[in-house]
Amino acid sequence: MAKDGTRTAQLYRMVMRDHLCPYGLKSKDLLKRRGFEVDDHHLTTREETDAFMEDQGVETTPQTFIGGERVGGYDDLRVYFEIDPPPEAQSDTSYRPVIAIFAVAALLALGLSWNQYGTVLTLRALEWFISLSMTILAIQKLQNVESFSTMFLNYDLLARRWVPYGTIYPFGEALAGILMTAGILAWISAPVALFIGTVGAVSIFKAVYIDKRELKCACVGGSSSVPLGFVSLTESLMMMAMGIWMPLKAFLI
Repeated sequence: MAKDGTRTAQLYRMVMRDHLCPYGLKSKDLLKRRGFEVDDHHLTTREETDAFMEDQGVETTPQTFIGGERVGGYDDLRVYFEIDPPPEAQSDTSYRPVIAIFAVAALLALGLSWNQYGTVLTLRALEWFISLSMTILAIQKLQNVESFSTMFLNYDLLARRWVPYGTIYPFGEALAGILMTAGILAWISAPVALFIGTVGAVSIFKAVYIDKRELKCACVGGSSSVPLGFVSLTESLMMMAMGIWMPLKAFLI
């Protein structure tokens, strides 16, 4: 602790001409936001960095020391400040990606509704929410179709019988979502959404509620940590609903 009572921390991080460690910057920022005076030590060469790591018996930088005790890297610092739980208490599943997607889709839908109709509470806003959710979820899958299709094979009944369906699925979801957002070609978008939504709903229901399997959902891509279950089923049910509603809407309105 400094003479004026300010808490101090020692931070060792790489600051080289061709490399500025991002985790070092994040560690420094976190320490300052937590009220620490940071004694910032720059490791300016590869040789200096290697010598420091060998001396401390560590394999990575940055490294933070508080009260003479080594806390560790940026992730360790987050645990130290109780921002994150300890590694042994951390779960390998998270709903955060799909919550972010649905939240952004909802806000986009409300924004479009306000822009077009001067109010957010419209039927079109609900339609846009579903179609935009489909489109954003498709983007997640299309980032790595191979990875998505591999995870998809764990539970989708049609993909298990015809493997190429796992590759086609995200393109179909994107197509249906885009056309429904535009409000055009319902004779294409509705059957596609209804088909993939129905197959998905049946597959997920069987895997989760009948077979009682604990799987990860491929809904946000092949690296997803979202558990297969209610959220995954909701995606498929929304597609089914839009697949039924869009052609029905043409007759009612």
